[in-house]
Amino acid sequence: MGFHEELMKREDLRNIALIAHVDHGKTTIIDGLLKQSGIFRLNEQVQERVMDNIDLERERGITIVAKNTAIDYKGVKINIVDTPGHADFGGEVERTLKMVDGVLLLVDASEGPLPQTRFVLKKALEFNLPPILVINKIDRADARIQEVLNEVYDLFIDLDATEKQLEFPIVYTNAKLGIAKLHPDENAKDLQCLFELILHAVPPPEGDEGGPLKLLVTNIDYNDYVGRIAIGRIFSGSVKVGDWVTMINGKGEPIKTKVTLLYGFRGLERAEIKEARAGDIVALAGIEGINIGDTITDIENKEPLPRIAVDEPTISMVFSVNTSPFAGQDGKYVTSRNLRERLEKELLYNVSIKVDFDSTDSFKVMGRGELQLAILIEMIRREDYELSVSMPESITKNVNGILHEPMEHLVIDVPEEFLGVVTQQVGIRKGRMQKMNNNGHGRVRLEFRIPSRGLIGFRSQFLTDTRGTGLFNHLFDGYEPWHGPITKRSTGTLIADRPGKTTTYALYHLQPRGTLFVKENTPVYEGMVIGENSRENDLDVNVTKEKKLTNIRAAGSDEALQLIPPKILSLEQAIEFIKEDELVEVTPTSVRIRKKTLASNKRPKYRH
Repeated sequence: MGFHEELMKREDLRNIALIAHVDHGKTTIIDGLLKQSGIFRLNEQVQERVMDNIDLERERGITIVAKNTAIDYKGVKINIVDTPGHADFGGEVERTLKMVDGVLLLVDASEGPLPQTRFVLKKALEFNLPPILVINKIDRADARIQEVLNEVYDLFIDLDATEKQLEFPIVYTNAKLGIAKLHPDENAKDLQCLFELILHAVPPPEGDEGGPLKLLVTNIDYNDYVGRIAIGRIFSGSVKVGDWVTMINGKGEPIKTKVTLLYGFRGLERAEIKEARAGDIVALAGIEGINIGDTITDIENKEPLPRIAVDEPTISMVFSVNTSPFAGQDGKYVTSRNLRERLEKELLYNVSIKVDFDSTDSFKVMGRGELQLAILIEMIRREDYELSVSMPESITKNVNGILHEPMEHLVIDVPEEFLGVVTQQVGIRKGRMQKMNNNGHGRVRLEFRIPSRGLIGFRSQFLTDTRGTGLFNHLFDGYEPWHGPITKRSTGTLIADRPGKTTTYALYHLQPRGTLFVKENTPVYEGMVIGENSRENDLDVNVTKEKKLTNIRAAGSDEALQLIPPKILSLEQAIEFIKEDELVEVTPTSVRIRKKTLASNKRPKYRH
């Protein structure tokens, strides 16, 4: 950008991003800001956590997709962009921060800053965005406000914050009640001081309104009526409906196109507007083939803005058609064409996923982590699709003839008593400890460098080992030469050897063999995995066996067969459990594990 004298400051506008760890209350605080800014009518019914508009986000309580909202306060429009707190959605974070001039860092008054906050905050400091610290949930019985504040300062220093960045303003809130105050012991009735702080601490956006149009596309949405919608911030110039503009795509080719629709944000809705100028965050419709990172400029001046780099995918899975004997029983979309169309649609607005469509009935889907892929599968199955997915694998590269694999920087935060078991688990998975920090409060923070594939299946194991108290977060950390084999599950499986329904009698006698995944009266087919064998070989078993009837009446001993409750696997657990020769069959109502080759006489017999 040249040194134009006309760099305008838009005093009527503020653009801000929200950073927080999962479940620290950012969606609740947006609810409060929206309600108190008078966006909703007094009698309007508003659901809780309005920003989480995908069912999955509501259930898991995590933000998956970066979203925008806007509120008006004293004639100033405040654009708020919600960022996902999870590193698997890192692609979303960088783009979000490109649109804003400041960040709201939200921290729980009891838990303090957690690893995931660190990831987004690091990016925000790199972009030199001034932060406002919001300490939320100050009403918690176990709130430790002063200690949390010190931890935040430590985190900033750890991330090499400058002197200026360390002078951030602090506000204390109870988002549920909708109150904010500048001192913990003040009396407050509303969020007014937070509104005021945003106006004072966040600089107004600058832009050369008279200069050529420059808009960077940082998000894509899709609408069946108007097609692709490009969301981005205007860095200079202005745009009107009906203008001819140039779109510069990833290959640097200029494409002439017309702006047919222009939207601004108001509350949670998009409102059609006639024109927008530098500093505004807008959505444009009607531009074919537009992608994240593309620049929209005017017809004469075809200078693109720097593209946004999105983290490369590190994990791949093969999605294929469901070929089990139960295929098509409860899904509506079961063919490979349906699956291909659904994945093509996903690519329209999900940048951090890549799909290889070379094969006709199976597609290799690549993403940033197994959580991200599991969420994609969960979304697809809820739309009435059936599919089978293979074991996740890491995406390798050949560098100078040597096989390299992606590495992750793993940050673990656990209570001291689980230190041994966690270190052992990471060690088995080829993780190397790089840093260990004991803060004396009973929790230890560990940092490891570990191959991406070592993290496959680690999440559920880790949560079991730490009884749900451990936290972990990982970031992509370059490539290293292949680390050799990593032991996956050391146990075999119990496999149904014939179709039918499971019986209490058969399951009761199989219980000593290992852990069962099915309960009585469950339909099974040959080749379906019904449990985990306690030994390392696979075992074909008959789970449909009935008790032989004799004419001697036993004295009440038959009714007393007690079954241990089975371990019903969730989608994520099933994906983590399977080996190379197994698939997870996913339908709208069930998740089953099966062998790739169903017939037992066609499966190779492994001799250990």
